[in-house]
Amino acid sequence: MTVLSATPDTQALTLEVVADLAATPERAWRLWADPRTLERWWGPPTWPATFDEHDLRPGGVAKYHMTGPDGTRAHGWWQFVRVDEPTGLELDDGFADEHGAPDASLPTTRMVVTLEPGGTGTIMTITSRFASAEALEQVLAMGMAEGMTEAVGQIDAILAAA
Repeated sequence: MTVLSATPDTQALTLEVVADLAATPERAWRLWADPRTLERWWGPPTWPATFDEHDLRPGGVAKYHMTGPDGTRAHGWWQFVRVDEPTGLELDDGFADEHGAPDASLPTTRMVVTLEPGGTGTIMTITSRFASAEALEQVLAMGMAEGMTEAVGQIDAILAAA
């Protein structure tokens, strides 16, 4: 199994997901850099993602939606802050309305992704930092920890098929 842990920390205001990927950091980087590959794992299996925009550079934006089993769409956006191929990236991550505009009624997080040699190839750590305990609690109640675990859990099959 890819996912080693998914740990919320109410003191640090973070949710950290750690995965052991059977790939080099360069190959693991493509999981984030290629929007078609990203669509194969970003979002739980029953809520697959479609990336409508993916401009992977500092200041660039990604816009996506996940489609639920009943056709319901949940929209999201990223704004890339730092892009360090192939070792990691940093981005602001938020919810959006149906037009892709940020939804200010839901939390925005700062996500830091690191890709380091280790384990069976690369240890990927995704740390989402929240502005408040209430924001962290809100997304945990929405199932973010479980959703991230399911999403990242799909990566093994992608890497095995490559």
